[in-house]
Amino acid sequence: MTTRPSTVLVVGATGSIGRLVVEEAIRQGHTTPALVRNPDKARRLPKEAEVVVGDVTRPETLAGAVEGVDAVVFTLGSDGAGKVGAETVDYGGVRNVLAALGNRTVRLALMTSIGVTNRTGAYNRSTEAHDWKRRSERLVRATGLPYTIVRPGWFDYNGPDEHRLVLLQGDTRQAGDSSDGVIARRQIAQVLVRSLNSPGAERKTFELVATAGTAPADFEALFASLAADPAGGLDGVHDQPNMPLDGEPQHVREELRVLTR
Repeated sequence: MTTRPSTVLVVGATGSIGRLVVEEAIRQGHTTPALVRNPDKARRLPKEAEVVVGDVTRPETLAGAVEGVDAVVFTLGSDGAGKVGAETVDYGGVRNVLAALGNRTVRLALMTSIGVTNRTGAYNRSTEAHDWKRRSERLVRATGLPYTIVRPGWFDYNGPDEHRLVLLQGDTRQAGDSSDGVIARRQIAQVLVRSLNSPGAERKTFELVATAGTAPADFEALFASLAADPAGGLDGVHDQPNMPLDGEPQHVREELRVLTR
């Protein structure tokens, strides 16, 4: 899909990245419904946002949220809620919104995390957050819809002169601290929204960091320089094959099957 989306649903709209995605989508001229669980938090959103009340963990609340949308940006996060939150929000929220979309053809942008393929680190062992975020990536790829998956580095650790975007692939930076790469929240939001109408960003998965230098003017060139994910594959291009499908929970395999187009 190469036409410019006009209605962009933001899932996770009241989070620290989601609020900026809403602002960026509005700035770029999109109609922007913002999915919120708590309407009180919507007061922090721009007045131009179209607030839609729904809970990603309750599928029955999502039908109205996806009605008429051309694109969905996922920035949801379980906010340190441990293994249960990682499964029900980071993974389950994506699953439930994708299921609510049914047969609609929409453009998708999903934010996960740098280091998401690191299964053996202390963080993933204690929370399983990487595993569940990676499973959410697989759900997005399985739909066959046009998508971009962004794995940002450490939020707002960048210096005032660090705005030159670097897009990496293969998820090889796995120290688990800011040495993996840093990126401003606002630039994450900008990349997510810019990807929606970029042919060069389709079927691309990448880690996003910033180094010393100025912000880019040509996003299409950045996206176009990347390798696309394998057609029909479940993992990002160059990702290490350390999550075999036959070892996955039965319900995960079934949910992948249901969403595969």
